[in-house]
Amino acid sequence: MSNSDNELHLSRVTSRPFLAVIQYDGGGFAGWQRQPADRTVQAEFEAVLEQLMGRKTAATGAGRTDAGVHALGQGVSFLGTERWAPDAAGLRRALNALLPHGIWVQQVRPMQPGFDARRSATARRYRYLIGTDEAAASPFRKPYEWALARALDVGSLERAATALLGEHDFRGLAAAGANTDHYRCRVALARWAPRADGVGMAFTVEADRFLHHMVRFIVGTMVDIALGRRPPADFSTLLAATDNLAASPPAPPQGLYLDAVQYPPELYAEESET
Repeated sequence: MSNSDNELHLSRVTSRPFLAVIQYDGGGFAGWQRQPADRTVQAEFEAVLEQLMGRKTAATGAGRTDAGVHALGQGVSFLGTERWAPDAAGLRRALNALLPHGIWVQQVRPMQPGFDARRSATARRYRYLIGTDEAAASPFRKPYEWALARALDVGSLERAATALLGEHDFRGLAAAGANTDHYRCRVALARWAPRADGVGMAFTVEADRFLHHMVRFIVGTMVDIALGRRPPADFSTLLAATDNLAASPPAPPQGLYLDAVQYPPELYAEESET
């Protein structure tokens, strides 16, 4: 048996997949995905995994959030040593003890063989926050919402959200040149609602998949319609467009949150964090 075959055999015997649900403040990172020079969430997470597992350990995120985008429920998969399987709670504590400020692990779960945080996901939910009051410019709020400081026509927002439901080709509302073989996404939930703190609006959208900048293009276009900068009919036109040349500029990244990721129940191992 060659050295590479032996290493593969040992990894199969001693490793198992885990799911970590993590939160992070995207303002301190150049996005999730590892980059050669910039600080990223993936690189920070993998560095801590290497300390805990005693070997280089790759981490896969359910969503490749951009620079400045936050996460409340990012799903991250990795192969951990079997010694952690009965003690997922201990692994969570160890991760949180070593991870830098701005990243926090909400839970850790052992998963079934073959689990992958990105490929195994059946739905992802994002939230976008807009501040419509003058105080949105506060340094304690501006990094975490779109400080628009203008009233929005709620009816226009709601009608555009309703038009999103179902399956569409999102070429007209996504970044050009996306690395994908198709642009079709199935939207199960799209809803605007007043924020609980009473200082703006919150948009929640859930779909089977999202394209690069898709949520930000959607929100930017909806806001332009709600401000009277473009007619409501434009939104349906963009849902049928073959490029994004007519879309409004994407909304700022700091208002966007990866809220939650859904996985089939059968992929969770019987052991769970207590």
